[in-house]
Amino acid sequence: MNNATLNFALPTGAILAALLLFGLFVSFAGVNPVEVWVLLFKGAFGDWYSWQNTLQRAAPLMLTALCVAIPARAGLTVIGGEGALVLGGLACAALAHAVPLPVNVVGTVAVCVAGAVVGGLWMALAGWLRQYRGINETISSLLLAYVAIGLFKHLVEGPLRDPSSLNKPSTPALDEGLLIGTISGSDVHWGLVIGVVVCVVAGLWLRLTPSGFAVRVVGGNPRAAQLVGLPATRLVVLACALGGAAAGLAGAIEVAAVHTSANAALIAGYGYAGILVSFIARHNPLAVVPVAIVFGGFGAAGSLLQRRLGLPDASVLLLQGIAFVLILASEALRDTDWKALLARLTRIQPVEPVPQGEKS
Repeated sequence: MNNATLNFALPTGAILAALLLFGLFVSFAGVNPVEVWVLLFKGAFGDWYSWQNTLQRAAPLMLTALCVAIPARAGLTVIGGEGALVLGGLACAALAHAVPLPVNVVGTVAVCVAGAVVGGLWMALAGWLRQYRGINETISSLLLAYVAIGLFKHLVEGPLRDPSSLNKPSTPALDEGLLIGTISGSDVHWGLVIGVVVCVVAGLWLRLTPSGFAVRVVGGNPRAAQLVGLPATRLVVLACALGGAAAGLAGAIEVAAVHTSANAALIAGYGYAGILVSFIARHNPLAVVPVAIVFGGFGAAGSLLQRRLGLPDASVLLLQGIAFVLILASEALRDTDWKALLARLTRIQPVEPVPQGEKS
């Protein structure tokens, strides 16, 4: 098989296998797997309301997946997008009340840029620790995510808390003029369009620009990058910063389009789900868009499974976990010589004649 076929067949097969295993698990609870699969489809893509719910969830997944995909093209495995997301949302809410902003699209752009900048600086720290201190970026980015969540909770429940938020600590709500509106005729906010545009721009940057090509060279062959004199350290930190900026932008959009303030609802696991989306998309920013829509649909279908079948709303997390394990396992099949394997399986071994002296 060629690479294009494998890039489609392996993730698709892994998702289908995950659906089969998920159906097996729910059958142990006395639920018909076929009914579960039907409701998963209906809850995600069954009607216009389902589509709107799916697309709303897909918007942050696109951007948090880029937090994994862009550093991965530089040879890093960064999984701390959740931290950049919550700090980006916090920066969005904090700037709106720390600085007098114009209550129009300029102010909206300013709070979104603030979220992207803070998220980018936070993830750049993981790249800096990797390059200058030799600390594994997977571990450091994950630990930085926990630090970011702790910092977020401290500020939201302390210095930045709105006194009127009693049972649910929150920052003061953004002015209505700073909010991101919905696309005409739907409940889907413009953050979806922003997410698609950022994915397309990231894909074109990696493929068509000298700096994007340099990042791919560093990730594909670090030794060759050193031999030709590429600034590997700077490029690695840049890749982490751009990925973190995308996740920080996701947090800012969630605040400005969904929650209107920074609160605990922002910690919804989008940063962790983005890891799965990026791996299924093979760290290709353009492929991130359809994969994010599919997994946004899985998340949207969770409430329908709960209402109709009594399954926990978080049961879709089991489906995502199975899919992630199978995606990683399917990578072992990528280097398989399929033609040789098929020939070996279909080859008919000749029957050797029995010597005359051994006949009974």
